[in-house]
Formats: sequence, C-alpha cells, structure tokens
Amino acid sequence: MPVDDDDRERAARFDLAHLPEDYYADPYPYYRALREHQPVKQMPDGSWFLTRYDDILPVYRDPKIWSSDKKREFGPKYGPSPLLTHHTTSLVFNDPPLHTRVRRAIVGALSQRHIAAMEPALAALVDRLLDGIAVLRRVDLIDAYAGAIPVEIIGNLLGVPHAERGPLRGWSLAILGALEPVLTPARADAGNRAVVEMSAYLKTLIDERRANPRDAATDVLTRLIQGDGKDEPLTESELTHQCIFLLNAGHETTTNLIGNALHALTQCPAERARLIADPSLVHSAVEEFLRFESSNQLGNRISTAACVVGGIELPVQARVTMCIGAANRDPAQFPDPDRLDLARTPNRHIAFGFGIHTCAGLNLARLEGRVAISRFLARFPHYALDGAPVRGGRARFRGFLHLPARI
Repeated sequence: MPVDDDDRERAARFDLAHLPEDYYADPYPYYRALREHQPVKQMPDGSWFLTRYDDILPVYRDPKIWSSDKKREFGPKYGPSPLLTHHTTSLVFNDPPLHTRVRRAIVGALSQRHIAAMEPALAALVDRLLDGIAVLRRVDLIDAYAGAIPVEIIGNLLGVPHAERGPLRGWSLAILGALEPVLTPARADAGNRAVVEMSAYLKTLIDERRANPRDAATDVLTRLIQGDGKDEPLTESELTHQCIFLLNAGHETTTNLIGNALHALTQCPAERARLIADPSLVHSAVEEFLRFESSNQLGNRISTAACVVGGIELPVQARVTMCIGAANRDPAQFPDPDRLDLARTPNRHIAFGFGIHTCAGLNLARLEGRVAISRFLARFPHYALDGAPVRGGRARFRGFLHLPARI
C-alpha cells in the first residue's frame, strides 16, 4: 500500500480510546497521518483531536474561549471519588482565579535566582547517584537515576523528610496513570488509593509546617500556606491537592525528560558524539529532547463558545485534546522534524505548554535536564542499552518505566 494511502487509513481509524499496540512504541506515524489528512479529527466519543502546531497554539493563547476547568469532563469519568476531587482542584485543571492564586505562590518560589541557587546541591545529588551507579555493571537508568533526581528536588522544595520520600514515585505514577484516555478499573483503584494515602501523608506535613514555618522565599509549602497577602489563603483541600500536583508534575515530566534523552542518545550515536565533544551544546540539546520526545504528549481544553479551529466549526462545550507530541514534530514548524538535531534553532517547541498554563517549573526542569544529562555523559560516555526498555503503555505521558543499561 502506498505511504499516502496507508496514512489515510491510519487517520481514518485513529481513536484515542482504542489505540493499537504499536502506537505506544512509536506514535509518530499516527500523528503524521492525522496532521496530513484529519488535523482536526472528531473522535467517536464526540471530542476533537488536534495535531497541527498552528491549530494548537491559538487554543493555548485564548484561556477565555478555551477553559482548563475539567469538572464537566471529569465528573462522568471518575464519579464521586478522591481522583475527581484531586483532578478538579489542582492547578493544571483550573481557570482563574484559583489558577492565578496558586500559580503566583509557586512561581514566587521558583524564580531564576532561586533556581540558580539550587544548582550546587543538584550537582552534588547527581554526583552521588553517579557514584552509586559506577560500582554496578548493569543498571536501570530510570530507577537509579532519572526517577531519583526529581523526587529529591521536589521533595526538597516542599520539605519532605528524606526518610519519607519512598512512596512518592509510586503514588505519582498511580495518580497520573488515571489521566490516561481510558480509565481501567485497575487504574481507577490504584489512583484513588494513591490520592487517599498521599493526602493523609501531606496532612501531617502541612500540620508540621504550620507549626514550624520556614523561609517562604524558598520553601514552597510555607509559601502556599501563608499566601502572598494579595489573595485569600488556600483552603485545606486546595492546599493538599496543589502539593499532590507539584509532587506529581515535578517528578513525572522531568523523569521522562532525562530518561527519554538518555534513550535517544543510544539511538543517535552521531548526536551523542557531538554532545560529548561539545558539552556546551547541552542547553540546546535539552530543548531538542523536549521537542523530539515530549514528556507530556497530550493536553485538554473545553470551549466556552462556538469557534473555528483549523477551518472546522466547533460548538460550545467542545472537548479538545491537543497533541503536543504531534505539534512538536510538525514539519510546517520544524524542518526535518523526525531527526534529532541537538543544535536545532529556532526551536519553538510547546513541550511546556503555552500561555497562562505554561509549566510553572519549566526552568527548574531545564536545569535538572542539563545537569543530569551532561554529568552522566561526562562520567559514562560509552553506556549502552542492555535489554528491552519498558514504556508502560501510556499515551499522555511518554517515558520509560525501565531503561536497562550497561555502564
């Protein structure tokens, strides 16, 4: 079958609720087919799937027409449950004024100055992890490295004691796994249990911080508790769920960035050699890793008025999924988009979203990526995969659960 006919068939059959197995390993042929043949595609459930960069960016730009409030959408999906409470309270799934209040508190503790001050401790953490890896012949780069770094950094920001950080990654995977397009009973059970357990833990942490506040300039939890004096303080429920969101978002996406980058370099030896030869490329390399394998592949909005997207008239209350992974490989924006080019410029990817919902921790994620990738390559330039990587069968978050390697 000619490629174009094959792509037409892919686009015609594409259903986010019934994804084929090969999609999880490589979704990009499906994204290409949709961009070319059905860039604004209506799913069988009535929602719309967007794949072109120039269609997605205006949705991000207009938060009045395109709402992030998910109460209407998530109610039928989760029913009355801890997951519903969490995902309709957290920063990412809300509009102003709640979104504005929480974001202002978080961004205040993640200024460029504060992030720059974190670099020495981050480098020391990375070096300790690399020392531990050095004594091993075989290692899982997710468990031992990519997943360990952001848990420690976000744990530090919220002041989670080191001895109490063990469950954080498991809770995060369970709660975020429930955001997949299809909510299986197993995902629902695991996600609800994780919200309950994480909330109970955070209550003890919040109570301790109320009794013993820290410097609000650098301690995000103290800042969230005290507010900035401009807004009403967060309720206990709002506070708990913003902490869950911060721990999850700061952990999962950065783990994926580091893991995806280390994997991509094993598949692109010329680019790996290029980065090793010129470590100063790491700044543009991190941007390219974010574009090439976006940690978060899907975003969602719902329209508050009838509108036109990509020449298609959409009604009020239209649910849209914005495919970040497809937009970041759109040839209309990125020449030769399926090639990893660590010096690519310009590189206006939307891996961190855009507009008022641009990721509040993007500069911290970039710093973690630069330090983790550059120091790993300096220490282990000849690392290689040692077994099949495990992706975990997720559509929204693209990363690895396991990445076995030889050092």
